[in-house]
Amino acid sequence: MKIKSRVSLRKNDKNKIVASLHEVFGDSMSALSDSKFEVITTDEFKVIFVDGKQMFFEFGGEIFPTVRGALLLSPEKRLVVVDMGAVKFVVNGADVMSPGIVSADPSIQKEDLVVVVDETHKKPLAIGRALISGTEMTASASGKAVKSLAYVGDALWDLEI
Repeated sequence: MKIKSRVSLRKNDKNKIVASLHEVFGDSMSALSDSKFEVITTDEFKVIFVDGKQMFFEFGGEIFPTVRGALLLSPEKRLVVVDMGAVKFVVNGADVMSPGIVSADPSIQKEDLVVVVDETHKKPLAIGRALISGTEMTASASGKAVKSLAYVGDALWDLEI
């Protein structure tokens, strides 16, 4: 992954990002309003660093936490919980299959970005795009539920400034 540009965000742009994240994740994002935001444009994503830490990326025009960002922020919404048998596949970039899902946020809609966590420690393993709704994920016995976009150990995980 190559870095193409690095730009500090103006306060107005930063406040828009914080407001959009606040809508999705609630009050936990308000703590970021006094932080310094930098946008790193790579050949694959726009990555947002907050106070020098990789926190968010832009995918399809939507700002969402990276796996590292989810580890730091511990979001409580848009979570898909997988059983321990699925962990080794998810951390290697595999899509999440319905049979491996223990629970999912019922507010998840098809096409939403989601955080995939393990059932024991609730640690983020991957970020993905929901292929079906949260209620369908837990009800379905077969098929793909989440398309993996970023996961622990991938090129985005290793990106530092």
